[in-house]
Amino acid sequence: MSKMALSKIVTFLYEVKTELKKVTWPTRDELVGSAIIVCILVVIFAFILGVMDTAFSAFITHLIS
Repeated sequence: MSKMALSKIVTFLYEVKTELKKVTWPTRDELVGSAIIVCILVVIFAFILGVMDTAFSAFITHLIS
C-alpha cells in the first residue's frame, strides 16, 4: 500500500472520529422507547401482510378453481 493511500485512510478515520464526537446519542430511555415502538409496528405490519396474503391466496385459488 502506498504512503498516499495510507495517509488517506488515516485522515478518513480521524474525520470519522471527529464527526462521531458531534453525534447526539439517544438516552437509554429513548432507545428502549423507540425499540418498543419498532417491535409493535413490525407485529402490526406482519399481521396486516399475513391477512392480505391469506385473502389474495383465497382469491387466486377461487379464480383457478
